[in-house]
Amino acid sequence: MKTVWEKYESYEDIMSFNDLYKNFLDKAKTEREAVETACELAIEHGFKSLDSYETLKTGDKVYVTNRGKNICLFVMGRQPLTDGMNILGAHIDSPRIDLKQHPIYEDNGLVLFDTHYYGGIKKYQWVATPLALHGVVCKKDGSTVKVSIGEKESDPVVGISDLLIHLAADQMSKTAAKVIEGEDLNVLVGSIPSKDKDTEKDKVKKNILDLLKEKYDIEEDDFISAELEIVPAGHARDLGLDRSMVMGYGHDDRVCAFTSLKAILDIEVPDRTACCILVDKEEVGSQGNSGMQSRFFENVIAKIMAKANEFSPIALMDCLSNSKMLSSDVSAAFDPNYPSVNEPKNTAYFGKGLCLNKYTGSRGKGGCNDANPEFIAQIRKVMDDNDVMFQTSELGRVDQGGGGTIAYILANLNVEVIDAGIAVQNMHSQYEVVSKADVYEGYRGYKAFLKDIK
Repeated sequence: MKTVWEKYESYEDIMSFNDLYKNFLDKAKTEREAVETACELAIEHGFKSLDSYETLKTGDKVYVTNRGKNICLFVMGRQPLTDGMNILGAHIDSPRIDLKQHPIYEDNGLVLFDTHYYGGIKKYQWVATPLALHGVVCKKDGSTVKVSIGEKESDPVVGISDLLIHLAADQMSKTAAKVIEGEDLNVLVGSIPSKDKDTEKDKVKKNILDLLKEKYDIEEDDFISAELEIVPAGHARDLGLDRSMVMGYGHDDRVCAFTSLKAILDIEVPDRTACCILVDKEEVGSQGNSGMQSRFFENVIAKIMAKANEFSPIALMDCLSNSKMLSSDVSAAFDPNYPSVNEPKNTAYFGKGLCLNKYTGSRGKGGCNDANPEFIAQIRKVMDDNDVMFQTSELGRVDQGGGGTIAYILANLNVEVIDAGIAVQNMHSQYEVVSKADVYEGYRGYKAFLKDIK
């Protein structure tokens, strides 16, 4: 089977598209930043807030946000909504480390932040590496302060210490799961004591709090209503001497979020209404009012149908039942360093295009959405008709492990759904890797799906 690279005479489009993607990754290191960036791009492409429309007609471009952590985009099609929509759905949260509500403390002249990790991480990967602080602090007066420290070249970074090898005999005898414990992921943030003569204890903490007050006008108590995330510092980079890959934080799942977003931004007026939804909380089960299990999506569809003069409870059910969706989530790419976890015939490979996962889940397909073959046949035809390279895969050998996506949640609404994403190495680490060819082909596949699925 040829690779995507062999398909194209010139790589100019692949490389320029990935430059846009790297820029998105750098701007969108949290779910809030992803929504903010998506809104900016949507407005540039002629999308308007749903509230600005009295009625909706064919060709209208609409976006709706939810609590700064979800965004839905629609391009209204020629057919009635009761005929169904073509939906792309990705998540924009990634594994990270969150600050606790009472995070700041001093210990023997060092000030640290106490944390709680978010999502599935290998905790030992997060020590002795430069980290950045992103998020928001919501104050009692109703104002919100945005925080971003560690991304500019002039910024300081923060970090989590590791034990020197010279004294690590006991540590090195532990399993990888126990080498670094969750409660030991304390982030080092300062060591200079305050010169305030009235401060007798915790002088370094006082100095850090003074700096935060000066720069952000926040007090220690404001951490109670803050959402601050520790993420890897630095930019997404080209990987490989041939610049064929991208190494960066958050490919899972922002690589599918960006390609899905670009697909809906770039399509012409479709026959069936096109939809792209980017959601939060997938890495922790999709619960909460910003996760896919909330009623936000159903409520938005109801509002869209009302403004298109199509709403009724039965019409809403028909819209969902006739809709078709790609759950745009990543697959595990084959890694020659660890071949034993894969079954070669059913594994995703770099450079082979968009990955279709009929099912995810674990063990006996537990927790999965198992896509219907009639729907898969439709997708095959659309991809072939649009000269989009794709591959089929599963998440490792049977009983090796497993994972889930948002696919089953939409399937529970009677939507036809299959997982379709981009292959990733180093998944859930700080620096994941994707093939530029797959990123570009994924975008083309998503665009073809929005345009041509009937």
